[in-house]
Amino acid sequence: MRNLAVLILILSLLVLGLSGCQSQEPGSTSDLTKVTVVLDWFPNTNHTGLYVAQNLGYYEEEGLDVEIIQPSEGGASQLIAAGQGDFGISYQEEVTVARSQNIPVVAIAAVIQHNTSGFASPVSKNIKSPRDFEGKTYGGWGSPAEEAMIKAIMEQEGADFSKVNILNIGSSDFFTSIERDVDFTWIYWGWTGIEAELRNVDLNFIKLRDKHPALDFYTPVIIASEAKIKENPQLIEKFMRATSRGYQYAIENPQEAAEILLQAVPELDRELVVASQEYLAGEYQADAPRWGEMKASVWKAYADFMFGHQLIEQNIDPEKAFTNQFLPEEE
Repeated sequence: MRNLAVLILILSLLVLGLSGCQSQEPGSTSDLTKVTVVLDWFPNTNHTGLYVAQNLGYYEEEGLDVEIIQPSEGGASQLIAAGQGDFGISYQEEVTVARSQNIPVVAIAAVIQHNTSGFASPVSKNIKSPRDFEGKTYGGWGSPAEEAMIKAIMEQEGADFSKVNILNIGSSDFFTSIERDVDFTWIYWGWTGIEAELRNVDLNFIKLRDKHPALDFYTPVIIASEAKIKENPQLIEKFMRATSRGYQYAIENPQEAAEILLQAVPELDRELVVASQEYLAGEYQADAPRWGEMKASVWKAYADFMFGHQLIEQNIDPEKAFTNQFLPEEE
Protein backbone atom coordinates (compact mmCIF):
# COMPACT_ATOMS: atom_id res chain seq x y z
CA MET A 1 0.00 0.00 0.00
CA ARG A 2 2.86 2.34 0.82
CA ASN A 3 4.46 1.64 -2.58
CA LEU A 4 1.11 2.27 -4.29
CA ALA A 5 0.71 5.59 -2.47
CA VAL A 6 4.23 6.64 -3.49
CA LEU A 7 3.51 5.70 -7.12
CA ILE A 8 0.27 7.74 -7.12
CA LEU A 9 2.13 10.72 -5.63
CA ILE A 10 4.84 10.53 -8.32
CA LEU A 11 2.26 10.27 -11.11
CA SER A 12 0.35 13.24 -9.67
CA LEU A 13 3.50 15.35 -9.59
CA LEU A 14 4.30 14.39 -13.18
CA VAL A 15 0.81 15.40 -14.33
CA LEU A 16 1.06 18.71 -12.50
CA GLY A 17 4.49 19.32 -13.97
CA LEU A 18 3.27 18.63 -17.49
CA SER A 19 0.28 20.92 -16.96
CA GLY A 20 2.58 23.68 -15.79
CA CYS A 21 4.80 23.23 -18.83
CA GLN A 22 1.80 23.36 -21.16
CA SER A 23 0.58 26.66 -19.68
CA GLN A 24 3.90 28.28 -20.56
CA GLU A 25 4.07 27.11 -24.17
CA PRO A 26 4.38 29.89 -26.77
CA GLY A 27 0.98 30.97 -28.01
CA SER A 28 -0.77 30.45 -24.70
CA THR A 29 -2.81 33.39 -23.46
CA SER A 30 -0.38 34.04 -20.63
CA ASP A 31 2.46 34.49 -23.12
CA LEU A 32 0.66 36.88 -25.45
CA THR A 33 1.08 40.64 -25.31
CA LYS A 34 -2.27 42.31 -24.69
CA VAL A 35 -3.14 44.99 -27.22
CA THR A 36 -6.20 47.25 -27.41
CA VAL A 37 -7.66 48.70 -30.62
CA VAL A 38 -10.14 51.58 -30.22
CA LEU A 39 -12.68 51.81 -33.02
CA ASP A 40 -14.08 55.07 -34.38
CA TRP A 41 -17.72 53.97 -34.49
CA PHE A 42 -19.76 50.79 -34.18
CA PRO A 43 -18.13 47.75 -35.84
CA ASN A 44 -18.64 47.68 -39.61
CA THR A 45 -16.89 46.63 -42.81
CA ASN A 46 -14.24 49.33 -42.46
CA HIS A 47 -12.96 47.20 -39.57
CA THR A 48 -13.24 43.73 -41.12
CA GLY A 49 -9.49 43.19 -41.47
CA LEU A 50 -9.08 43.56 -37.71
CA TYR A 51 -11.71 40.92 -36.98
CA VAL A 52 -10.27 38.61 -39.63
CA ALA A 53 -6.78 38.87 -38.13
CA GLN A 54 -8.25 38.17 -34.71
CA ASN A 55 -10.44 35.26 -35.83
CA LEU A 56 -7.88 33.49 -38.04
CA GLY A 57 -5.13 33.71 -35.44
CA TYR A 58 -2.90 36.17 -37.29
CA TYR A 59 -2.46 38.27 -34.15
CA GLU A 60 -1.78 35.23 -32.02
CA GLU A 61 0.91 34.11 -34.48
CA GLU A 62 2.61 37.44 -33.81
CA GLY A 63 2.33 36.91 -30.04
CA LEU A 64 -0.53 39.38 -29.59
CA ASP A 65 -3.81 39.13 -27.70
CA VAL A 66 -5.86 41.86 -29.40
CA GLU A 67 -9.03 43.33 -27.91
CA ILE A 68 -11.21 45.46 -30.20
CA ILE A 69 -13.34 47.99 -28.34
CA GLN A 70 -15.76 50.77 -29.23
CA PRO A 71 -14.83 54.30 -28.15
CA SER A 72 -16.08 55.94 -25.01
CA GLU A 73 -16.19 59.72 -24.86
CA GLY A 74 -13.57 61.52 -26.93
CA GLY A 75 -12.14 60.88 -30.37
CA ALA A 76 -9.68 58.10 -31.07
CA SER A 77 -6.79 60.54 -31.44
CA GLN A 78 -7.21 61.91 -27.91
CA LEU A 79 -7.63 58.42 -26.44
CA ILE A 80 -4.58 56.97 -28.18
CA ALA A 81 -2.42 60.01 -27.36
CA ALA A 82 -3.47 59.64 -23.71
CA GLY A 83 -2.49 55.98 -23.66
CA GLN A 84 -6.10 54.74 -23.45
CA GLY A 85 -5.41 52.24 -26.21
CA ASP A 86 -2.50 50.98 -28.28
CA PHE A 87 -4.01 51.55 -31.71
CA GLY A 88 -7.05 53.42 -32.96
CA ILE A 89 -9.24 53.91 -36.01
CA SER A 90 -9.36 57.56 -36.98
CA TYR A 91 -9.54 59.78 -40.08
CA GLN A 92 -7.09 62.05 -41.84
CA GLU A 93 -9.34 64.95 -40.83
CA GLU A 94 -9.05 64.08 -37.13
CA VAL A 95 -5.32 63.40 -37.28
CA THR A 96 -4.69 66.72 -39.05
CA VAL A 97 -6.61 68.65 -36.39
CA ALA A 98 -4.90 66.69 -33.61
CA ARG A 99 -1.41 67.39 -34.90
CA SER A 100 -2.21 71.08 -35.38
CA GLN A 101 -3.00 71.07 -31.64
CA ASN A 102 0.25 69.25 -30.82
CA ILE A 103 -1.51 65.98 -30.03
CA PRO A 104 1.19 63.43 -30.99
CA VAL A 105 -0.63 60.78 -33.03
CA VAL A 106 0.56 59.26 -36.30
CA ALA A 107 -1.32 57.42 -39.04
CA ILE A 108 0.32 54.05 -39.73
CA ALA A 109 -2.02 52.71 -42.45
CA ALA A 110 -4.87 53.83 -44.68
CA VAL A 111 -7.77 51.41 -44.28
CA ILE A 112 -9.30 52.56 -47.58
CA GLN A 113 -7.11 54.01 -50.30
CA HIS A 114 -9.48 56.68 -51.64
CA ASN A 115 -12.21 58.79 -50.07
CA THR A 116 -15.51 57.03 -50.82
CA SER A 117 -17.65 59.64 -49.03
CA GLY A 118 -19.81 62.37 -50.46
CA PHE A 119 -23.10 64.26 -50.30
CA ALA A 120 -26.21 62.16 -50.81
CA SER A 121 -29.81 63.17 -51.41
CA PRO A 122 -33.00 61.51 -52.63
CA VAL A 123 -33.37 61.75 -56.41
CA SER A 124 -36.65 63.61 -55.84
CA LYS A 125 -34.67 66.57 -54.36
CA ASN A 126 -32.96 67.08 -57.75
CA ILE A 127 -29.57 67.88 -56.17
CA LYS A 128 -27.11 66.94 -58.89
CA SER A 129 -24.26 69.40 -58.28
CA PRO A 130 -23.01 71.71 -55.50
CA ARG A 131 -24.90 74.56 -57.18
CA ASP A 132 -28.10 72.77 -56.23
CA PHE A 133 -27.25 73.07 -52.52
CA GLU A 134 -28.57 76.64 -52.64
CA GLY A 135 -31.92 76.88 -50.87
CA LYS A 136 -31.57 73.38 -49.42
CA THR A 137 -31.12 72.04 -45.87
CA TYR A 138 -27.99 70.07 -45.04
CA GLY A 139 -28.03 67.64 -42.13
CA GLY A 140 -24.67 67.20 -40.42
CA TRP A 141 -23.04 66.39 -37.12
CA GLY A 142 -21.85 69.88 -36.23
CA SER A 143 -18.25 69.82 -37.45
CA PRO A 144 -16.71 73.01 -38.88
CA ALA A 145 -14.99 70.81 -41.46
CA GLU A 146 -18.36 69.93 -42.95
CA GLU A 147 -19.25 73.55 -43.63
CA ALA A 148 -15.78 74.22 -45.05
CA MET A 149 -16.09 71.37 -47.51
CA ILE A 150 -19.56 72.40 -48.62
CA LYS A 151 -18.39 75.99 -49.02
CA ALA A 152 -15.26 74.98 -50.96
CA ILE A 153 -17.02 72.85 -53.54
CA MET A 154 -19.86 75.38 -53.91
CA GLU A 155 -17.49 78.32 -54.43
CA GLN A 156 -15.61 76.25 -57.01
CA GLU A 157 -18.82 76.21 -59.06
CA GLY A 158 -19.81 79.81 -58.37
CA ALA A 159 -22.57 78.94 -55.90
CA ASP A 160 -23.52 80.90 -52.77
CA PHE A 161 -22.82 78.99 -49.55
CA SER A 162 -24.85 81.49 -47.49
CA LYS A 163 -28.01 80.12 -49.10
CA VAL A 164 -27.56 76.69 -47.47
CA ASN A 165 -29.44 75.95 -44.26
CA ILE A 166 -27.28 73.89 -41.87
CA LEU A 167 -29.04 71.58 -39.41
CA ASN A 168 -27.24 69.48 -36.80
CA ILE A 169 -28.83 66.01 -36.86
CA GLY A 170 -26.07 64.30 -34.87
CA SER A 171 -26.16 60.52 -35.29
CA SER A 172 -29.77 60.39 -36.50
CA ASP A 173 -30.66 57.71 -39.02
CA PHE A 174 -29.90 58.83 -42.57
CA PHE A 175 -33.06 57.42 -44.12
CA THR A 176 -35.34 58.92 -41.50
CA SER A 177 -33.61 62.30 -41.76
CA ILE A 178 -33.86 62.65 -45.53
CA GLU A 179 -37.55 61.80 -45.42
CA ARG A 180 -38.38 64.24 -42.66
CA ASP A 181 -35.79 66.89 -41.79
CA VAL A 182 -33.12 67.51 -44.45
CA ASP A 183 -32.47 67.54 -48.18
CA PHE A 184 -28.94 66.16 -48.27
CA THR A 185 -26.22 64.90 -45.97
CA TRP A 186 -22.74 63.39 -45.95
CA ILE A 187 -22.45 59.59 -46.17
CA TYR A 188 -19.90 56.86 -46.84
CA TRP A 189 -21.00 54.95 -49.90
CA GLY A 190 -19.47 51.68 -48.69
CA TRP A 191 -22.06 51.48 -45.90
CA THR A 192 -24.99 53.89 -46.22
CA GLY A 193 -24.87 54.02 -50.01
CA ILE A 194 -24.92 50.23 -50.21
CA GLU A 195 -27.80 50.16 -47.73
CA ALA A 196 -29.73 52.61 -49.94
CA GLU A 197 -29.26 50.26 -52.89
CA LEU A 198 -30.56 47.33 -50.85
CA ARG A 199 -33.58 49.39 -49.76
CA ASN A 200 -34.22 50.51 -53.35
CA VAL A 201 -33.84 54.14 -52.29
CA ASP A 202 -32.59 56.10 -55.31
CA LEU A 203 -29.93 58.67 -54.40
CA ASN A 204 -28.01 61.38 -56.15
CA PHE A 205 -24.43 61.15 -54.89
CA ILE A 206 -21.77 63.85 -55.21
CA LYS A 207 -18.47 62.20 -54.44
CA LEU A 208 -16.08 64.58 -52.65
CA ARG A 209 -12.96 63.43 -54.44
CA ASP A 210 -14.54 64.27 -57.79
CA LYS A 211 -15.20 67.88 -56.80
CA HIS A 212 -12.00 69.06 -55.16
CA PRO A 213 -8.51 67.49 -55.46
CA ALA A 214 -7.69 68.03 -51.77
CA LEU A 215 -10.72 66.02 -50.69
CA ASP A 216 -9.44 62.63 -51.80
CA PHE A 217 -8.01 62.08 -48.33
CA TYR A 218 -7.55 58.90 -46.30
CA THR A 219 -10.58 57.92 -44.31
CA PRO A 220 -10.37 55.90 -42.16
CA VAL A 221 -6.79 55.35 -41.00
CA ILE A 222 -5.11 53.30 -38.27
CA ILE A 223 -3.20 55.40 -35.75
CA ALA A 224 -0.66 55.03 -32.95
CA SER A 225 0.98 57.52 -30.64
CA GLU A 226 4.45 58.92 -31.20
CA ALA A 227 5.38 57.52 -27.79
CA LYS A 228 4.33 53.99 -28.80
CA ILE A 229 6.28 54.24 -32.04
CA LYS A 230 9.39 55.34 -30.17
CA GLU A 231 9.11 52.92 -27.25
CA ASN A 232 7.93 49.75 -28.96
CA PRO A 233 8.33 49.72 -32.75
CA GLN A 234 8.50 45.92 -32.69
CA LEU A 235 4.96 45.77 -31.32
CA ILE A 236 3.71 48.00 -34.13
CA GLU A 237 5.50 45.87 -36.74
CA LYS A 238 3.83 42.72 -35.39
CA PHE A 239 0.42 44.35 -35.21
CA MET A 240 0.64 45.74 -38.73
CA ARG A 241 1.97 42.48 -40.17
CA ALA A 242 -1.10 40.64 -38.85
CA THR A 243 -3.54 43.45 -39.68
CA SER A 244 -2.24 43.66 -43.25
CA ARG A 245 -2.86 39.93 -43.62
CA GLY A 246 -6.39 40.46 -42.31
CA TYR A 247 -7.22 43.12 -44.88
CA GLN A 248 -5.54 41.17 -47.68
CA TYR A 249 -7.75 38.22 -46.78
CA ALA A 250 -10.83 40.50 -46.90
CA ILE A 251 -9.75 41.75 -50.34
CA GLU A 252 -9.35 38.23 -51.70
CA ASN A 253 -12.22 36.56 -49.81
CA PRO A 254 -15.01 39.12 -49.23
CA GLN A 255 -17.74 36.54 -48.60
CA GLU A 256 -15.71 34.66 -46.01
CA ALA A 257 -14.54 37.92 -44.43
CA ALA A 258 -18.14 39.09 -44.13
CA GLU A 259 -19.02 35.89 -42.27
CA ILE A 260 -16.14 36.46 -39.85
CA LEU A 261 -17.37 40.00 -39.11
CA LEU A 262 -20.93 38.72 -38.61
CA GLN A 263 -19.67 36.03 -36.27
CA ALA A 264 -18.00 38.71 -34.14
CA VAL A 265 -20.89 41.19 -34.38
CA PRO A 266 -24.05 39.12 -35.00
CA GLU A 267 -26.40 42.08 -34.55
CA LEU A 268 -25.29 43.58 -37.88
CA ASP A 269 -27.54 43.16 -40.93
CA ARG A 270 -26.25 40.17 -42.92
CA GLU A 271 -27.33 41.38 -46.35
CA LEU A 272 -25.76 44.80 -45.79
CA VAL A 273 -22.48 43.37 -44.46
CA VAL A 274 -22.10 40.97 -47.38
CA ALA A 275 -22.88 43.63 -50.01
CA SER A 276 -20.66 46.23 -48.31
CA GLN A 277 -17.80 43.73 -48.06
CA GLU A 278 -18.00 42.99 -51.78
CA TYR A 279 -17.81 46.72 -52.53
CA LEU A 280 -14.90 47.44 -50.18
CA ALA A 281 -12.88 44.48 -51.45
CA GLY A 282 -12.07 46.67 -54.45
CA GLU A 283 -11.56 49.85 -52.40
CA TYR A 284 -9.27 48.82 -49.52
CA GLN A 285 -6.13 48.80 -51.67
CA ALA A 286 -7.48 50.10 -54.99
CA ASP A 287 -4.56 51.40 -57.09
CA ALA A 288 -1.95 51.47 -54.30
CA PRO A 289 1.07 49.15 -54.55
CA ARG A 290 0.04 47.55 -51.23
CA TRP A 291 -2.76 47.81 -48.72
CA GLY A 292 -2.36 50.70 -46.27
CA GLU A 293 0.22 52.76 -48.17
CA MET A 294 -0.12 56.56 -48.00
CA LYS A 295 1.36 59.51 -49.90
CA ALA A 296 2.80 62.71 -48.47
CA SER A 297 1.13 64.67 -51.27
CA VAL A 298 -2.33 63.60 -50.05
CA TRP A 299 -1.53 64.64 -46.47
CA LYS A 300 -0.11 67.97 -47.62
CA ALA A 301 -3.02 68.83 -49.92
CA TYR A 302 -5.61 68.24 -47.21
CA ALA A 303 -3.62 70.05 -44.49
CA ASP A 304 -3.23 73.05 -46.80
CA PHE A 305 -6.97 72.93 -47.52
CA MET A 306 -7.82 72.95 -43.80
CA PHE A 307 -5.34 75.69 -43.03
CA GLY A 308 -6.52 77.77 -45.99
CA HIS A 309 -10.11 77.53 -44.74
CA GLN A 310 -9.05 78.41 -41.18
CA LEU A 311 -10.04 75.02 -39.79
CA ILE A 312 -6.66 74.67 -38.07
CA GLU A 313 -4.75 77.51 -36.43
CA GLN A 314 -1.35 76.26 -37.59
CA ASN A 315 -0.43 74.07 -40.51
CA ILE A 316 1.21 70.68 -39.93
CA ASP A 317 4.26 68.90 -41.23
CA PRO A 318 2.65 66.17 -43.36
CA GLU A 319 5.78 64.01 -43.18
CA LYS A 320 5.29 63.66 -39.42
CA ALA A 321 1.57 62.94 -39.60
CA PHE A 322 1.92 59.52 -41.19
CA THR A 323 4.38 56.72 -41.84
CA ASN A 324 4.51 53.66 -44.09
CA GLN A 325 7.46 52.15 -42.24
CA PHE A 326 5.42 49.51 -40.41
CA LEU A 327 3.66 48.13 -43.48
CA PRO A 328 4.99 44.75 -44.68
CA GLU A 329 7.09 44.88 -47.81
CA GLU A 330 5.40 44.09 -51.12
CA GLU A 331 5.53 40.41 -52.04
